[in-house]
Amino acid sequence: MRLTRFLPLLLLVVAVAGVYFSGAGQYLSLDSLKANEALLRSYVTANLTLALLVYVGIYAAATAVSIPGALFLTLAGGFLFGPWIGGSATVVGATLGACGVFLIVKTSLGSALRARAEAAGGTLKSVMDGVREGAFGYILTLRLIPLAPFWLVNVAAALADAPFRAYALATLIGIMPATFIFSSVGSGISEVLARGGTPDLGILREPYVLGPLVALGLLSLTTTLFQRFRKGRGK
Repeated sequence: MRLTRFLPLLLLVVAVAGVYFSGAGQYLSLDSLKANEALLRSYVTANLTLALLVYVGIYAAATAVSIPGALFLTLAGGFLFGPWIGGSATVVGATLGACGVFLIVKTSLGSALRARAEAAGGTLKSVMDGVREGAFGYILTLRLIPLAPFWLVNVAAALADAPFRAYALATLIGIMPATFIFSSVGSGISEVLARGGTPDLGILREPYVLGPLVALGLLSLTTTLFQRFRKGRGK
């Protein structure tokens, strides 16, 4: 029974190792997308539903094993399916992957890793403390403005014993703004490639792209701080 509890964690570790040693990350590039555009588009046109399911599954797996290519996959979703369908599929995939990691860490590592994190301090403990103060608002802020790496929030929320519903909902809502913006950028890449141009991803750092995301994050942060202030006064 004890070994069964660690089976999901073991499978996750094997998946991470498999991705790392297979060199799959090399395919996560605009050059790869351009080289296979015709094949991918013909498949999507002929099998839209299946293609969406495969994309959601790949994104969920990539999120779970923390492949450093989430931005590319988001752009690819917009490129292949359009900003709205691609963005929606990305949100579902990312949320499923994040929830998977949350449940694995919570059930397999819970008490042991929690004790080590508490003793070691650092960023992980800081995020855990923030989650304990107000899970939904704190996680929502971190998703809107990724002040901590995506995987770190997943692990910290699990170790802080955040309510699953609050965690999942904050993740779902929090990743939507950036996802749909990046999916829109991805949908425009095909036009650039069709003209023989080279996409300039520097656009993702422009103020008109990042500004709304920062504003949403600050709004969420302000709301969270105000709730904590009222709670503190009530005590």
